[in-house]
Amino acid sequence: MRAGLKRGFSVPRAVLAGRDVSIAAVADVKDPTQTGFYAPLQHMPSNIPAATAAAIQADARAKIGHDVIPAYAKLLTFFRNEYMPQARTTLAAEALPDGKDYYRQQIREYTTLDLDPDAIHAIGLEQVTKIHAQMLQTMQETGFKGSFADFLHFLRTDPQFYAKTPQELLDKSAWVAKEVDGQVGKFFGHLPRKRFTIEPVPADIAPYYTSGRGGPDVYLVNTYDLPSRPLFNMPALTLHESYPGHALQLELAEEEHDQPAFRRNGYISAYGEGWGLYSEFLGNEMGIYKTPYQRFGYLTYQMWRACRLVVDTGIHHLGWTRQQAIDYMTQNTALSDREIANEVDRYISWPGQALSYELGYLKLLELRTKAEKSLGPKFDIRAFHDTVLATGSVPLPVLEQRVDRFIADGGPEPDYGVDAAK
Repeated sequence: MRAGLKRGFSVPRAVLAGRDVSIAAVADVKDPTQTGFYAPLQHMPSNIPAATAAAIQADARAKIGHDVIPAYAKLLTFFRNEYMPQARTTLAAEALPDGKDYYRQQIREYTTLDLDPDAIHAIGLEQVTKIHAQMLQTMQETGFKGSFADFLHFLRTDPQFYAKTPQELLDKSAWVAKEVDGQVGKFFGHLPRKRFTIEPVPADIAPYYTSGRGGPDVYLVNTYDLPSRPLFNMPALTLHESYPGHALQLELAEEEHDQPAFRRNGYISAYGEGWGLYSEFLGNEMGIYKTPYQRFGYLTYQMWRACRLVVDTGIHHLGWTRQQAIDYMTQNTALSDREIANEVDRYISWPGQALSYELGYLKLLELRTKAEKSLGPKFDIRAFHDTVLATGSVPLPVLEQRVDRFIADGGPEPDYGVDAAK
């Protein structure tokens, strides 16, 4: 971090305010057993002898107290007294040393495509216009009388759209996941043996954490600040983070034992996040969005990712301010003020990553449309999805080559047993 400061390469100061809280959560603890590091040792397995368990716990308490907590205290002092005061006052990636080349490299890394920032910005504006028209139509279906801005205010403030307790939010998420279970076999031939659980985001990171995050083991739902977690977004979020999104994709990748480890366990953002966003789209075909408000939640998530193309390139290439980005997101999505501020800070501090979602999703839609048109009645949605997921995490051009081979082979008939002919 000091080397970065010396050459003018740092996280922008504008997004660092309050970030010391997570460091202080460890640095200011007096009792080692009250840290997250000790939590796995609170309840030792019964097959470990009591004396051995006590020795392990004592050793952990000593190391956390003597080494870990002081290290965090040192980091906290550095962060507050040295890093933040010297962090750069600019926002754009292109304002960094060799900034234009750096931003192009970030785009290539996260999208796996060779697109320039102006082209991406234009794609974003086109998608925003298209999705906005769909949002207006869905707003009319709710019977709401008023402007689009009035509708967004209504969605952000009416209590009917928000859980009253953290458990209610978790329960709603679990219900959507179970609804997906009833549909997933119609869209995928091969399902993983592994299963995921649903848990709240840990309290010490929740204030700055995203609304949810899914993996092969757990789907984390952020229950902090419930008035910023609208229930009408929950179906789309759950589809993205659990099944058929990240949890399904990552579990299947792990079980593809014929693939090398870097394909099974690696994560290319354009592939993984493109699949997550495509999974939200599948919610329409699965019948998950049952009310106009849930469909609007789906569209606001679609709009969110389209806005990312505009905002990321706006900040890092066109010189947008943080407030410009916040205003653009506020005007075009139904995300809460907290979510928007957290997201914009994320885009500022992580150039290019936000581009991977929409561009990956658009490529997947393009490949599916291509396969449907080429194969006609021979197209099988389960075989297509199995083909996409069997590759493991790959760059989009590699995925396109695989789908082209799938088409050239005539869309191989899946072997799903007695139901295959149906």
